[in-house]
Amino acid sequence: MQLYQKEIVLRPYSRGFHLITSIIRDEFPEIERIQMGFLQVFIKHTSASLTINENADPTVRQDFESHLNVMIPENASYYKHIYEGSDDMPAHIKASVMGSSVQIPITRGLLNMGIWQGIYLCEHRNHASSRSIVISCMGV
Repeated sequence: MQLYQKEIVLRPYSRGFHLITSIIRDEFPEIERIQMGFLQVFIKHTSASLTINENADPTVRQDFESHLNVMIPENASYYKHIYEGSDDMPAHIKASVMGSSVQIPITRGLLNMGIWQGIYLCEHRNHASSRSIVISCMGV
């Protein structure tokens, strides 16, 4: 069994959904050493999230952002956690709804994802700083 782990810092992204699959592959070449196993990506923040979805058409990412903003609006009168701006509490809720990690099978040194799948960084803040993710893989 082989185990690898690395923490990387992503540059600041604008609010929205951003493909980071190639960054993970480039920053974590140890994936290629695994013939059969799993990759886990975990984000160390409470106002951004990760998910896997469509990697070809950018309008999918725009629709995710639009839909979440309708589902989880800013400036709701019942929010109590408002000290860091109108986007803060909605960002926390969106991060919990979307999730803080994704897991992908590794097969013959490659991420075993569907042809149209990609890993998204879901940035929920208007003016976010860099984001740290922990990438772990294990397998044989």
